[in-house]
Amino acid sequence: MTSPHAAVRTALSVNVNKVALVRNTRHLGIPSVARAATLCLEAGAQGITVHPRPDARHIRTEDVYELSDLLTAWPDREFNIEGNPFQNLMDFVRRCRPHQCTFVPDGEDQFTSDHGWNLAQDGDRLRPLIAEAQSLGVRVSLFMDPVPEAMALAKAVGADRVELYTESYASAYGKPQFQEVLSQFAQTTQAAAAIDLGVNAGHDLSRDNLTAFLRACPQVQEVSIGHALVADALELGYAATVRDYLRCIADAARP
Repeated sequence: MTSPHAAVRTALSVNVNKVALVRNTRHLGIPSVARAATLCLEAGAQGITVHPRPDARHIRTEDVYELSDLLTAWPDREFNIEGNPFQNLMDFVRRCRPHQCTFVPDGEDQFTSDHGWNLAQDGDRLRPLIAEAQSLGVRVSLFMDPVPEAMALAKAVGADRVELYTESYASAYGKPQFQEVLSQFAQTTQAAAAIDLGVNAGHDLSRDNLTAFLRACPQVQEVSIGHALVADALELGYAATVRDYLRCIADAARP
């Protein structure tokens, strides 16, 4: 009998923002964002993610274009560009036409992504931008909190997928409320799957907590991991780190 966890093999997309953040502290061009992406792809990562913010505090415009060109040499891998479509994201989508864009409701001065879309409030504004991206051949994912009832709203505005904001899961890992929080994510992924809405996940996922998350949420098609992965790579190197995250994903599919 096939394991229910084998229905979807989750892809690993490496977010290289933190590589750019370190580079930007000096004017030497190191570490190289493109080199980091290449090493991750060579190690088996299925995609590269960037989140260029308007203040260019980490990923810069030229990084996005360089990575877009780089990914053309990897036709079986994906390029995902995240950002707020009411700020600078759509310019990148129109020029680069990545495989996927992830709409995130960040403020311009926001430290990091910390909440999903309120589609009752923003759905009508998002709908034409979703349609435009899709007309360019770009899959659209909406950054969302783990609320089962909100999945129907994401589907209604035209999204192909949602990316579940997993900070609450990571914060609860190993604590008494863990199972309750994990159940919320499991219910949300089930609600999405029931209406043929794809599911991604990201934010504070790590080698410690990734396998448990994917065992409970086997519908997740992609995880986007940056901070923890780059931190691990400082100790282990990019290749060993990517291979270990892929092991965590594979472990989730085992009975």
